[in-house]
Amino acid sequence: MNILYIGSGFVGACSAAVSADSGHRVVVYDVDQVKINKLRTDDRDEIKSCLFEEGLPDLIIRNRERIEFTTDYAKVESFLDSVDAVFMCLPTPEIGETGESDLSYYISAAERLAGSLSKRNNGAQTTYVVIVNKSTVPIAMIDRTKEIMDAHGVIAYGVVSNPEFLVEGKAIQGSLHPDRVVVGARSEKDFEVMRTIYRRFYDSSAIEYIEVGPEEASAGKLLANFYLFNKLAVCFDIIGRTCEAFPNLNFEHIRSILVSDPRIGSWGLYDSLYAGGSCFVKDARSLAHQLEEQGKNAVLVRETYHANRRQLELFLERSKTDAGFEWEGASVTVLGVAFKQDTNDVRNSPSIDIVRFLLDQGVRSITLYDPVAMDMFQNLFAPDQVIQYATQLDEAIGHADAVIVATDWPQFRGIADTLLTNSKKSLIMDGRRMLQHAYSDLVAVGFSIIAVGSPYMHSSN
Repeated sequence: MNILYIGSGFVGACSAAVSADSGHRVVVYDVDQVKINKLRTDDRDEIKSCLFEEGLPDLIIRNRERIEFTTDYAKVESFLDSVDAVFMCLPTPEIGETGESDLSYYISAAERLAGSLSKRNNGAQTTYVVIVNKSTVPIAMIDRTKEIMDAHGVIAYGVVSNPEFLVEGKAIQGSLHPDRVVVGARSEKDFEVMRTIYRRFYDSSAIEYIEVGPEEASAGKLLANFYLFNKLAVCFDIIGRTCEAFPNLNFEHIRSILVSDPRIGSWGLYDSLYAGGSCFVKDARSLAHQLEEQGKNAVLVRETYHANRRQLELFLERSKTDAGFEWEGASVTVLGVAFKQDTNDVRNSPSIDIVRFLLDQGVRSITLYDPVAMDMFQNLFAPDQVIQYATQLDEAIGHADAVIVATDWPQFRGIADTLLTNSKKSLIMDGRRMLQHAYSDLVAVGFSIIAVGSPYMHSSN
């Protein structure tokens, strides 16, 4: 089939690469010339520099003859004469902190697409095309999309909701071997088109292929993200907080008791300073906003968001309430700027608020280190007299007065050995419990430790 993807971000690029690998002819359009140039290359490092996803460069390069990345809209219009499906993979950020989705990127792209679709096949519009909402959009978005198409005189088309359930850092693996594919449509013809696109998954006995109404598909995406977000918030705000309150509770031991119950399961039962990324925070507030617009109670949804915010705020406050640490004039190292391991995505990264907090406190210097995400973070915080970026992990630790572990990169587990040899006994703030195997050893040689899921630890304990 011939498939157009509008948007080459995390969702668009990964989905397009998998479609090309499935044998379809794919064109990916974006207005970002720099990103498109990188995705066009056969240089794996260049592709990784804009989208750090394991396996993505290999998948794109291996299927280069079937996938084209372009900023030339004339190629898009030519391709529309024979296109079977158009996947809308556009950002739908939140407007402030209102929960309302900013649909301007989507609407602009849909308006332009509609104008072009109405002219396909020399205006005859003989080819049938399915417009697929891949972006996370409001539950009733299918009606808005249809209104735009009808207003431009588009005929022979359908609109489908096909949300992605990808995990950043594991998106290619998840796309090639999904646990489920969800397709929401109103006509059998649209379902047939999507079955052909996803034939490798539709015919698989190992993958649940779910066909529902378009509103159900959109709602399922929002509700799945809220449910997962809520599990994390419960772990942070209840389980972790309980372990912080009582000195003889070990978080890992408590976790073992809980996850051994199959009704509870293991996902989300890990303590952290914050749940960031592009989905959970935005989608929870979007769900609350949409419920409240319908006159429904959204207190639990709102409280899940507040619990997450509270977790980071309390973690930072413990530096003063527990350790009596004075930030003014201090030298601080922050390990990790990506919102989690295995990605260079810094959206809603806890390090954003950490850096702002440190600047407000008047620290002398902030040294930042991350294996892959520093270029992205520099777009938010350029290096200056206070903010510095280290090129090596050991260099980052140096002689800091405080070391904050903000991302769960596996390599950060090994910094305990380096710290144990330091003459400087820093305050360690472990926001991911990456050093829990070495807490006793570190305290024994004079370090003070604030860790999520543990009471304050220091040498006088």
